[in-house]
Amino acid sequence: MPFRSLGLALFLIAPLALAIPPSAQKRLRSRAEAEEVATQLVEGSASVPNTISRLRYIGERDYAADVLQNFLRKTVDERTRRNIAAVMAGIEARTAEPMLMRLALDADSTVRMYAAQGLGKLRSRQVQVLLPLLEDKSLGVRKEASRALGASRNPGMSKVLVAAAKKETELEVRAEMLVAAGTAGDAKQAPALKEFLASDSESTRFAAAKGLCRLGAQDGFDFAGKLLASQDRFVRRQGLELYEGVPSKKSSPALSPLLKDADKSLAAGAARILYQGGEKSMLEWLVLASFQAKGEEKLAYEKELETLQLADDQRKAILRTTGMVK
Repeated sequence: MPFRSLGLALFLIAPLALAIPPSAQKRLRSRAEAEEVATQLVEGSASVPNTISRLRYIGERDYAADVLQNFLRKTVDERTRRNIAAVMAGIEARTAEPMLMRLALDADSTVRMYAAQGLGKLRSRQVQVLLPLLEDKSLGVRKEASRALGASRNPGMSKVLVAAAKKETELEVRAEMLVAAGTAGDAKQAPALKEFLASDSESTRFAAAKGLCRLGAQDGFDFAGKLLASQDRFVRRQGLELYEGVPSKKSSPALSPLLKDADKSLAAGAARILYQGGEKSMLEWLVLASFQAKGEEKLAYEKELETLQLADDQRKAILRTTGMVK
């Protein structure tokens, strides 16, 4: 019998399974399914994105992380190890944090990159593991380590990231460091970030402005305001992007007026950013706007709802509550 079917088969034939509560039976089935999905990944019959999606849907993330860790300890194939590390990073299981910390020291740079990515998604506070990665030889590792340090919300990391950005020669890595410096949250670093607004590099200026906005600094909001005032649709979208990750209390003065903008993609994006920033009423706004819109306008709202991964039952509940459907 193939290993991937063993867990489910044992559950189905075990007499004890019939004696436990239905909720426990459901959990056993979910665990057996998670084990099968993980096995398919290791055997090479399932892709990383599909595996992550299925494991997140099943819900037994901690159990799946344990299964994946067991596979990782036995696997020597380079590609398989990378795939396992990628899935462990993607399922966001808290129990995977210790293993991700060990993988951050792995000899394989791709594995280190996924480890840093996973720690970032967990908003891990274990910054001591990530700090050395800011000087890693791999561009990808440095980028993910920067994001993870920002996601830690440790204000002490802002100064470290600004200092690293001053030495970084790769523009895309420098940009990640500047944004992360703002995300980490030390407002005292605003003057240092402001210096980057005078950079010859457009991406550096933009990243510094985004970092400043996340710190709630007026210099960042002024930079964003100039972009939003443009007549160019693309430039206005750039201005909106600067408010990603900014609390709605700080972004609302600039974004609330955009809800009535003629550019529906801009209006929808503003609503989504406000919602993610804490203004919960914006989810209902998006659902109703999409329900009432037609054609390309509807697509603009649906794109933002897809980003939020809104479930169908949530959408229906909102529409029922507002009287749009019975």
